[in-house]
Amino acid sequence: MKKSIGVDLGGTSVRTAIVDSEGKILKDLKESSYAKEGPSVVLPHIADMIERLGDISDCEGIGIGVPGPVDEERKVMTLSTNLPGFTGYPITRMLEERFRMPVCVGNDANAAGLAEALVGAGKGRKIVYYITQSTGIGGALIINGKVVSGKHGYAGEIGNIVIDRSRPKINGLNAGAAENEASGTAIGRYGREKFGAKNAIEVFGQARKGNADALAILDRMSYDFAQLMSSIAHVVDPDIFVIGGGCSNASDLYFGSVRKYFDELVHPAMRDVEIAKAELAEPGVLGAAFFVE
Repeated sequence: MKKSIGVDLGGTSVRTAIVDSEGKILKDLKESSYAKEGPSVVLPHIADMIERLGDISDCEGIGIGVPGPVDEERKVMTLSTNLPGFTGYPITRMLEERFRMPVCVGNDANAAGLAEALVGAGKGRKIVYYITQSTGIGGALIINGKVVSGKHGYAGEIGNIVIDRSRPKINGLNAGAAENEASGTAIGRYGREKFGAKNAIEVFGQARKGNADALAILDRMSYDFAQLMSSIAHVVDPDIFVIGGGCSNASDLYFGSVRKYFDELVHPAMRDVEIAKAELAEPGVLGAAFFVE
C-alpha cells in the first residue's frame, strides 16, 4: 500500500505523519512550529521530526500544507502572513536534498479539501468544493480527486469575494468581503457590538439559549455565507459543498438557514447540491500527504 509523509505547517504548530493511501495515520508527531524564527529554523525542525517518525524508506514522498497561497510550479509561498520569511523561499529544497525523495507544497485549505474529497465527506463525488469557516474563510476546489489551485495559487482565496460592497472595509480585504462578514471573527465582532460577547463561541452559546441578538447575528451570517456559496456554485456547479473549520462545530444552529438561503439564490436545478459538514479530525496532514502523487 502506498505511503507518504504529510506535514501540516501552521503559525503555531506543525504536525508530521506517515499516511497510507486509505487515509490512515500510521505514526505522527505534533510540536511547536517555531514560525517566528523563520525558514532556517522551521524547516530543519520539520526534517528532524520526519526522521523521528521512524523508517520512511517505503514512503513515496513528502507533502507540505502551508497557510497561504502557493506557486506550485516554483514551490514557493506567494504570501506568508503567518510564516515570516517564507514568501518566495524555496521551501522544498532542503528536504529534497536531505531525504532524496519528491517534496510537494500546497495551501493548507487545499490540503484539507483534498482529504475530505478523497476519504471524507466528499468521497466518491466528482466536483467537491471545500470551505473552511473559522477565524477566516478559505476554500478549495477538487475535481476528480485533483486540486485546482490556479495560475497564482489563489484559486481558493474566497474570503475576498464581495458579498455586500456597502459594508465597511475592515482590513486588507475588499469592503464587504465574505471573510469580514461570515467568518468566526466576524461573528465575534458582531457579538461584541450587539451584546458584549467575547467571541464567536459565546455568540453560538447564547444562540442556543435563545438570545434574540445572537440568533439575528447567525441569521445574517447564514445569508452572507449562502451568498458566497451561491457565487461559487454558479461558477463551478459542485456536487457537494463540504464545510469545515471551527464554526462548523455549531452546524446545527445555522446549516439549515444556509440551505434555505442558498436555494433561494441559485437556479432551481442547482438546489440538489449537497451541503455537508466535514468529517475528518485531521484533514490538513492527510491532505498534505495526498499532495504526493
